[in-house]
Amino acid sequence: MNFQHSDKAQALIDKLNDFMDTHVYPAEQTHHDWVHDMANLWKPWPALDKLKAKARAAGLWNLFLPEEYGHFSADLTNLEYAPLAEIMGRVPWSSEIFNCSAPDTGNMEVLAKFGTPQQQAQWLAPLLAGEIRSAYLMTEKNVASSDATNLETSIVRDGDDYVINGLKWWISGIMDPRCKLLIVMGKTDTTAPKHRQHSTIIVPRDTPGVQIVRNQSVFSHHNSPGGEAEVLLENVRVPKENLILGEGRGFEIAQGRLGPGRIHHCMRSIGQAQRALEIMARRVESRVAFGRKLADQGSIRQDVARSYCEIEQARLLTLKAADHMDRFGNKGARDLIAAIKIVAPQMAQTVTDRAIQAHGGMGVSADTPIAGFFTLNRFLRIADGPDEVHLSQLGKLKIAEYNAQGRNDRS
Repeated sequence: MNFQHSDKAQALIDKLNDFMDTHVYPAEQTHHDWVHDMANLWKPWPALDKLKAKARAAGLWNLFLPEEYGHFSADLTNLEYAPLAEIMGRVPWSSEIFNCSAPDTGNMEVLAKFGTPQQQAQWLAPLLAGEIRSAYLMTEKNVASSDATNLETSIVRDGDDYVINGLKWWISGIMDPRCKLLIVMGKTDTTAPKHRQHSTIIVPRDTPGVQIVRNQSVFSHHNSPGGEAEVLLENVRVPKENLILGEGRGFEIAQGRLGPGRIHHCMRSIGQAQRALEIMARRVESRVAFGRKLADQGSIRQDVARSYCEIEQARLLTLKAADHMDRFGNKGARDLIAAIKIVAPQMAQTVTDRAIQAHGGMGVSADTPIAGFFTLNRFLRIADGPDEVHLSQLGKLKIAEYNAQGRNDRS
């Protein structure tokens, strides 16, 4: 087992760190002020396009697509991409600069893997170029969507069209005026076996019948410009050519999309935890209380040490999961993907909580990014499947695996 990054990955790590130091960290406060000004609600930050152009010119573009996607990809393995996603995660909004932000990444993977040439030309090309943004409509308000077999949105064939009706919510990115593409999961055949009832279809954002019911805030934040929203689909009509892969293939597409998406979230969570720890270490070294630096307090040192250990454990598990995805595919790495989705957001939440405590009142303010890291990772423990679902599925998988081994070990 090699614990060193490849030469290709290390060169990109160095280049990305330089880009972050030069262009991203210095812009954090300006970006924060823009997106939290209600006068700018649902308006993209004006400086973003210039940064995207710089990133593309530097070769830091579409790094997320693994080499299996052929000419669409940046020719990186998941293992090579992992440290790059961690660096981007240190400033959560920065992923868009490099065209590596959700939900676009997952939608590009769907179109690259399953889309027809026409679908790829119409939708994948502008996404890869960073010219448009997109949303993925899966979660529904009226059912427990952690069990996707519950989804009720209907996709009904009507001549040369499909007609879509349903109520979705927690749809990320749809408030952004640059969002032009919706990828929708719903039922095409309620009589089929439960994992063959669903299909996935392309819906242009401006299609009649697509209605925003309300913006949904997350911990009282609008998350402008993309936001999250409750979305009503009422007699939305699109041509039959917009169906992806075929009827009854929705679960296959969703699993192909969500596996990489989950590990990307975890990579970024590790970056946030690492940065919170570094900020905490600097704070406690400079802060004096009751005649002693906080860094000299035993409890503070223990918090720093535990945080370091937990970050390293999660990082190594993430790298192992990425390596298994490269070697055995997403299905072959499903146990490790589930494990890191359980571990990483909780770890980041714990580490950022310690950093908040070490900062006192400053820790819950916007004077550092730590409070934002905390709420983001609390949200991630629900997004892309709650902890409980991953724990249940992983437990079931491991019970079956260990019983199948059939060893006589006197246990």
